[in-house]
Amino acid sequence: MTHTESSFEGKSLSWHAANGVIELALHRPPANEIGTAMLAELEQFAGALPGLEQHSAALIVYSRLPAGFSAGADLRELFERMQGLAAAGRIRGVCEFLERIHHVLNTIDATPLTTIAAVHGVTFGGGFELALTCDLIVADKMARFCFPELRLGLIPGFGGIPRLKRDLGNAVVRDLLLTGRSINAQKAASVGLVSQVAGEGEVLRLARAVAAQACKFDRHTARTAKQFVKPVPHEELRREIEIFCDLFARPAVEAGLRKFVQNTGPQPYLP
Repeated sequence: MTHTESSFEGKSLSWHAANGVIELALHRPPANEIGTAMLAELEQFAGALPGLEQHSAALIVYSRLPAGFSAGADLRELFERMQGLAAAGRIRGVCEFLERIHHVLNTIDATPLTTIAAVHGVTFGGGFELALTCDLIVADKMARFCFPELRLGLIPGFGGIPRLKRDLGNAVVRDLLLTGRSINAQKAASVGLVSQVAGEGEVLRLARAVAAQACKFDRHTARTAKQFVKPVPHEELRREIEIFCDLFARPAVEAGLRKFVQNTGPQPYLP
């Protein structure tokens, strides 16, 4: 692992800042599942971000892995951590994890930088929620978006519902949440979730072009405009954690996680 003021190379993610643009790359096999290891490095990034902001105008978040942007929370790790713990210990552990991930995602959401999620392939659950913290989502035409949490007896817990409600109409929010189905990049663009669709393999190039455009503008004006059009829904985010933790205590959740863990398919997160 190497760490300097403007770059970091970790086991789950890396970042590099140059020419006014920070690039945050996810690379935790097999599909950028967000567990304790990635969270720790995301926290390092959140801690470094105020310093990086001083010399930057834009942030790109993307994945180096072929599977996609992120399959979401590391459910196998979560299930394993639950074993042998009493109900109170399970709930306490998951609530602490949510508090930590919310702090990171709120930091990215509120940064004065122009933020761009460059997504491809699987963009599910917690990975979808990470993308929603960004000002703009640009998507490879093969990207798919999904909130599969209801299959586990849960709701999205990384801030997805409040951020999706902030950005889209309730019909789309309810469809994604209550059906658990995935939508493709074209559908996501048609409802206003995705700002631009790139050809296959071209999404990072497109995101870099968008970032270069953002760098042309006065930073104070851009910061003010962002604060006006993109308030962080703190109260709803807090309520989401409370609901998630209440639901997590139910037996249906352990049963759903067990079924997921026992799925031996190569991509158990897919519908």
